[in-house]
Amino acid sequence: MITGDQLKDIEKRVQDLNRYLDIESKKIEVEEEELRTHVADFWDDREKAEAQMRKIKGIHFWIDAYTALEKQVDELKLSMDFLKEGLVTEEEIDATYERTLEEVEKLELRNMLRREEDKLGVVLKINSGAGGTESQDWASMLMRMYLRYAERHGYKTSIAQLLDGDEAGIKSVTINIEGDYAYGFLKSENGVHRLVRVSPYNAQGKRMTSFASVFVTPLVDDSIEVVVEPARVSWDTFRSGGAGGQNVNKVESGVRLRYQYTDPYTGEEEEILIENTETRDQPKNKENAMRQLRSILYDKELKHRMEEQAKVEAGKKKIEWGSQIRSYVFDDRRVKDHRTNFQTSDVNAVMDGGIDGFIKAYLMEFAASDAEK
Repeated sequence: MITGDQLKDIEKRVQDLNRYLDIESKKIEVEEEELRTHVADFWDDREKAEAQMRKIKGIHFWIDAYTALEKQVDELKLSMDFLKEGLVTEEEIDATYERTLEEVEKLELRNMLRREEDKLGVVLKINSGAGGTESQDWASMLMRMYLRYAERHGYKTSIAQLLDGDEAGIKSVTINIEGDYAYGFLKSENGVHRLVRVSPYNAQGKRMTSFASVFVTPLVDDSIEVVVEPARVSWDTFRSGGAGGQNVNKVESGVRLRYQYTDPYTGEEEEILIENTETRDQPKNKENAMRQLRSILYDKELKHRMEEQAKVEAGKKKIEWGSQIRSYVFDDRRVKDHRTNFQTSDVNAVMDGGIDGFIKAYLMEFAASDAEK
């Protein structure tokens, strides 16, 4: 049975959210933005109109989510009164409290995602480390973990590129994950993931350590302006491998994009290479490859901004791209994040996509400083 203090705590957290989100101002703002859609020529510029509708939808999300939460708290308080009259049980009140608490925490986490790019989808790339089959198997396990996470949260996924391992697993994979705030939540996964287990591929049954790197970039949509210079783009085509019927191996549907990139801040030159075999349609694969290029260029600009901010805030703890972030020790039944010290013994749940605890711990510790950058 929940206590009076627990009820007061949840009421205070909801009141705090009202203040942080400035709900009253948002209600005024959404009315003003909706008035802009009433002009006669609103849909003449379709792209501009759709951008305006997305803006309104974004404001409505916060108002609707807070209103629903406020209603849940009122129902919880009413249930406490009903208990005295014997109309509800203690178990029903506890269940209502747990649901309300879960929604409060969800909105608190979403409120931490303040950066412009947080609301976007994500391009997630996994590369196996040194170690052959063992590391390639580990990379495939991580791929399944993120696909299961996306499925749990209702995100849409597509495999943009997949390179199979020599005997088992994968050497690399690029996954597009589309959905509101997918990047905001999954940016915490960027870095090196370490596996320790008794290897099924080792005849002596030795304990082996494997590594795989995860690279996370925002999935840029049409609302984000990124300049791609056509003169710096070149294309190759190739036959896609793997199963899928006659068309896969006989038609050069796979595309390889090369972009000669020059860093506008340092002058350094770099060739960006992207392969896409997502569909059997070459034009569609070219479109997808260009989308990935725009995401990479956008991410480079973001990193530059973060590096500049880091110079100013040299005293703050910095998360290094490519650093070892998490260990998965199977025989000890332990998964531990080295940045936040959050850990769990439920290894199976984690590998089945249950990484929300790690994401929450990361956001609780680092989201505030990220938002200032």
